Amino acid sequence: MPPRINLPPVTRIALIILLAQSVLSAAIRYRQWTADSEIVIPYLTLIPQLSLVYPWTFLTTTLVESNIFTLSIAALTLYHGGRYLERAWSSRELAKFLVVTSLLPNLLCFGTLVLLFALTRHERWTLVTIAGTIPLQISFLVAFSQLVPAHTVTLFRGLLSLRVPRFPLLYIGLVALLCLTPMLTSASLFLAIYGFLVSWTYLRFYKAVFPDLDSSQSSSLRGDASETFAIAEFFPGPVRPVVTSISTQVFNMLVAMRLCVPFSAANISVARGDHHHTFSHRGAPGSARAEAERRRALALRALDQRLHAATANAATRAQNAPVPPAVAPPIPSATGPTVQSQPQAHGHNAMTAQADGGSGLLGQTNYNPDGDGDRNGP
Repeated sequence: MPPRINLPPVTRIALIILLAQSVLSAAIRYRQWTADSEIVIPYLTLIPQLSLVYPWTFLTTTLVESNIFTLSIAALTLYHGGRYLERAWSSRELAKFLVVTSLLPNLLCFGTLVLLFALTRHERWTLVTIAGTIPLQISFLVAFSQLVPAHTVTLFRGLLSLRVPRFPLLYIGLVALLCLTPMLTSASLFLAIYGFLVSWTYLRFYKAVFPDLDSSQSSSLRGDASETFAIAEFFPGPVRPVVTSISTQVFNMLVAMRLCVPFSAANISVARGDHHHTFSHRGAPGSARAEAERRRALALRALDQRLHAATANAATRAQNAPVPPAVAPPIPSATGPTVQSQPQAHGHNAMTAQADGGSGLLGQTNYNPDGDGDRNGP
């Protein structure tokens, strides 16, 4: 029997909708294709000039891909990222996250294209198709930056090491380059930027904090006040002071307009891992999950060092051990080692090889709580 694919419900439903809508879109475009016409599907994808009479497209257009390359990437993103986040958060929280990071970037992109049309009077801005999982893909990268901010990803056999919070901006740069090709429309860059801002804002200020499993109290806290999830952490070290200054002024303005609420003392205590409070983010810095992960990484490193020491000591003892007396007298030879020395040398080489290969048993952890490989500043 083939292995059963175990997917959580929200991830499974999103994948089915993505595949069904993308295949339907491809079938419609195939039947209506002509050499001198550009096919649009206003009742399935969002087009500013044509889709106002189909309001559901503001949500469904996110799960429509126009070619096999972007469809493959979208399916892999939903399969792995959705499954991870649904198990880390819950099905309900992932569903809310998908709706927010799909609907709001589409609305903001729609407004941006209409504004560009009003400024330039070029009708092509209102005929741009807004579709694709780009907002979801960058939102998943932002969510991973919150859950595992201290982890690094090593590429090209160690030539390049990047912390997880570096990937959202790299993704925006990649989308900007692909927008210069026929693969992506000009709306894709707006979707990537708005997806980054919306997902970070939702996770920073509005997502509910999960209660500790050892506590019977219900959680009323929201957001993530930790310093490792500040928006400046997504940028390289030299520009962080500028980003911090701008973001602080914007936040103070939003607070004055009563659009945002400052973090309470309880939120800050949770972010710092204060043990007097019984709430924590699942996987957030300072939480029980992050602490357990840090301890596992340290234990793994200590165990690896002990394995090196044990194999080295065993090799030393085998080398210094006396050779047991032979039953029969050795046969003299004019050249080459004696009969007794051959097993001893073979045993020594095997033990030395075991000591040299011990490092491959457990490997090295990528957890780096005190620093990162690509940070240029404090």
